[in-house]
Amino acid sequence: MWLSFLSFVILLVGVVQHLDAISSPIPPYTNYTYATELQPNLADLWWSIDDLRKEITFEFHINTTGWIALGISPAGGMIGADIGLGWIDQLGQLHFEDRYAYGFYQPMLDNTTQDWFGLQGREENGWTAIQFKRLLDTCDVMDYPIKSGTNIVIYAYSLEDPVIIDGKATIKYHGDRRYTRAIPLQSYANPPPESKFSGLDYFDFQLYNYSVPSNETTYHCTVYKVPAKFPKRRHAIAHKAIIDPANIDIVHHMLMYECNPSAVFDDKNLPSGICDDLGEVLIPCTSNIATGWAVGGDYINEFPDVAGYPVGGDFEIKYYVIQMHYNNIHQMSNRTDSSGMRFYISNELRQYDIGYLTLGQDSDATAIAIPPYDDRLVIDSYCPALVTQNIPPTGITVVAAFPHTHLQGT
Repeated sequence: MWLSFLSFVILLVGVVQHLDAISSPIPPYTNYTYATELQPNLADLWWSIDDLRKEITFEFHINTTGWIALGISPAGGMIGADIGLGWIDQLGQLHFEDRYAYGFYQPMLDNTTQDWFGLQGREENGWTAIQFKRLLDTCDVMDYPIKSGTNIVIYAYSLEDPVIIDGKATIKYHGDRRYTRAIPLQSYANPPPESKFSGLDYFDFQLYNYSVPSNETTYHCTVYKVPAKFPKRRHAIAHKAIIDPANIDIVHHMLMYECNPSAVFDDKNLPSGICDDLGEVLIPCTSNIATGWAVGGDYINEFPDVAGYPVGGDFEIKYYVIQMHYNNIHQMSNRTDSSGMRFYISNELRQYDIGYLTLGQDSDATAIAIPPYDDRLVIDSYCPALVTQNIPPTGITVVAAFPHTHLQGT
């Protein structure tokens, strides 16, 4: 990995993805608080939470007439996943089961208590739609609680219904028809509609038809320069993650780094390529994360009304790097990507400038070395005075924070 941190704090972070576009041709049974398109033309999810009953109701649509399954996973895999699986039989009858995955084989029926409840379902136009519910925390050892914050949702489907043998359903292996998404089911932000920024100037830092390698993991870096059309300082008041709809399954995250004000590049041939291959060229651009997006994050993020991120004019930062992480787990070839980031520019300067402060630990052997067999490790990091000398005596106002450790810390 080119660069990562044990934890970092920045002043604006996307938390949840909220999409208006829904693929399913089947209208949902009722109105829900939240909805997201899990994958274009394949899977949609709606849900609402009843705080009084501590209960969540889902409606799940997939482009298939076989069985469909939605689960809550501890780490994004099968092991320990709590799964609701359902199908519509040839008579139009809904079947729904509470299952649990011990490993990479057919999830077993929950033999403690049944805590996923199918409510209604139907098939139309080649799609299956099922409404179901469960408690947020069932207190069942074969269930996984839905907690505040980010939840890892897994989903899968088959082209066929289960085979019933001696009254028990045997499900056919889903093959590569299994997916993972990080969604904060209980803490869902409500990003503004993009129409709010219509009429404003904007600029994009975006790839165009980049040929994604067939490797499972790729980190691609590109240097961008703020357009010359901003001769006077302006404020960016919102940004949008532009995720190529054809690659929502492989774009894992992107991070934007500020380059040191002293950095100089050939504007007619800005560096672009595999991050590790660019090596020392990117050293001036590896210190401070400016913003980012990851799976589960909002597409659009807006800054507070009184503040904006400086752009152009006398602002010292001219160059940025966007690091794209592709998670191509099926090692597909012939994929091209045009993802990136868009910035909306206000017509007037706001009262305050937004800045970004990154705190953390490099993920290398000299910084993070977890002893074998240890089940708990505390790492302390200290900031020298040089780091904080530019913080004014009156302090700073933190408007958002993003602690980040992947799956290995809290």
